[in-house]
Amino acid sequence: MNAGAFRHFYAYHFTENRKIWDDYIPSLSQEQFTQAVGYSHGSVRNQLVHLISVDDTWFSALRGLQVPEPLDPAKFDDRRLIRARWDTVEQHMRAYLADLRDDMLFEKPFAEGEDKDLILWQVLLHVVNHGTDHRAQLLRLLNDLGIKTVSQDYIFYVYEHL
Repeated sequence: MNAGAFRHFYAYHFTENRKIWDDYIPSLSQEQFTQAVGYSHGSVRNQLVHLISVDDTWFSALRGLQVPEPLDPAKFDDRRLIRARWDTVEQHMRAYLADLRDDMLFEKPFAEGEDKDLILWQVLLHVVNHGTDHRAQLLRLLNDLGIKTVSQDYIFYVYEHL
């Protein structure tokens, strides 16, 4: 386990997030984008906002910043606002990961609270895994809306980037 491996996993995370956005989101009507769904966080919009919010929460904490309140999807009807926020969060994550060193991976980044016993590599792995989980949920929602989707399997990312 090393910092380079985590940068690699996050390259996968960012690539798959962008594929969801670039390949599927533009073709949705506003009604499809905000259509209520009785599963997980609900609509496609709500799922996207949740993903952004969770990434931002964890990486704000890792950067020693105040943890932001969870984002309210109702305040994000304009997809351009969502995309701009996502790009900003990704930039902050990339900046943190660029400075990541192997020796940091076994540190406990949080001094107090329920996360105080977590080790950095566990947090980093959780965020990528969380993203994979919610992208899978998004792909299912998109499929149910009639959008043809493709797999987000990590191994296909690896094959494309050998």
